[in-house]
Amino acid sequence: MEKVKYLILGAGPSGLTLANRLKELGETDFLLLEKEEEAGGLCRSVMVDGSPFDIGGGHFLDVRRPQVNEFLFQFMPEEEWQLFTRDSRIWVDGAEIGHPLEANIWQLDLQEQVAYLTSIAKAGCNLDQPMPTRFVKWMVWKLGQRIADHYMLPYNQKMFADELDELGTYWLEKLPDVSFEETLLSCLTHKPYGTQPGHAAFYYPKKFGYGEVWIRMSGEISSRVLYGMEASVLNCENRSVKTKTGEVFEGEYVITTVPWRSFEQIVGMPEEIRDLVSEIKSSAVEVRYVPKHLSTAAQWIYEPDLQVPWHRILVRHNFCPGSRGYWLETRKERIEMFGDAAINLPGITDHDAHGMGTACARNNGNGADFRYLNEYAYPLNTIGKPEAMRKLLAFCKSRQIYGLGRWGEHCHYNSDVVVDLAMQLASQLMIV
Repeated sequence: MEKVKYLILGAGPSGLTLANRLKELGETDFLLLEKEEEAGGLCRSVMVDGSPFDIGGGHFLDVRRPQVNEFLFQFMPEEEWQLFTRDSRIWVDGAEIGHPLEANIWQLDLQEQVAYLTSIAKAGCNLDQPMPTRFVKWMVWKLGQRIADHYMLPYNQKMFADELDELGTYWLEKLPDVSFEETLLSCLTHKPYGTQPGHAAFYYPKKFGYGEVWIRMSGEISSRVLYGMEASVLNCENRSVKTKTGEVFEGEYVITTVPWRSFEQIVGMPEEIRDLVSEIKSSAVEVRYVPKHLSTAAQWIYEPDLQVPWHRILVRHNFCPGSRGYWLETRKERIEMFGDAAINLPGITDHDAHGMGTACARNNGNGADFRYLNEYAYPLNTIGKPEAMRKLLAFCKSRQIYGLGRWGEHCHYNSDVVVDLAMQLASQLMIV
């Protein structure tokens, strides 16, 4: 049994940041266990058809947390990143319009604009009606019936769950009210008004996929990362972890960034807490490369049509110079529902790649038909999740076991958020 002060499970953005920040603070008695043969987690990249492909779908570095960017630029300097202004679109009502929908309905024809404006004016939040507690009714109350029906409800169904009322509304409360006045102004002036979405500006590597920065971070602590080590048994009594191949490691502190449900066994945890673990849910999403050209300036496009299997397109030539093709994101259940052959985009012609440059990235030998299924893609914000996670994390913390990041905290965090959280936890651990 190998013993360390800090035993970290998972070498994704959370675990890598925690380890590197501990090192930066003068602590080297740590060890990372990673089940894959390469670091990066959901943010890993591979080389497909001559260009980078991010296996976890669309991951970008938001600009809103300067302390996070400053930290990451230590490993991959700012001059190796390209700064973009977000251009995301929605395919709705037979048109491709800007995102968010309520700020861009002026791009639709006049009759559609009137219909949306009328619906927004009748939204419950604009009429001071009581806030519903169920997901579907809440969405109508917040956005109006038409935005709910034409975009938000079908899109969330495609991305997260067939039964939307299984989801809570607590994670939606940060959404701003859709203002009738601002929407009317946007229609009259033909420009967006209101709050900008996340990633309004973002960085993406100039020559690599998003996984490059995490590879470099792992290189800084290479002697303290063990690959091919999938955690199987977590023992809360002695803070040990047994891997699927039989190795045992023990930490004075254990920090897990892996999905709680991925453990085959958790020892020393009360039955009522283990039951909570079994109840938390997540979705699986396939990311698939399509070697065709898509004529749009958008970096990604949302597709709410329930008759189309996938929910989002990443148009990589609009953020990854010298590349071709696009990526489709499809929830696993919808692949099963529609059949594998249906995951395609009709009417798009092959792009003539003659004369195009080749981006630099690590080549994993994958062909142009590449696809990758992330069994753990998104934590689901089900109704009972906040209380379940509060009890789970409180119990574990009392045993010096910490959950960190998207999976350790079971929250739909972007990579910049988990880096920030990991930096904070490192500082807290150093003064415990």
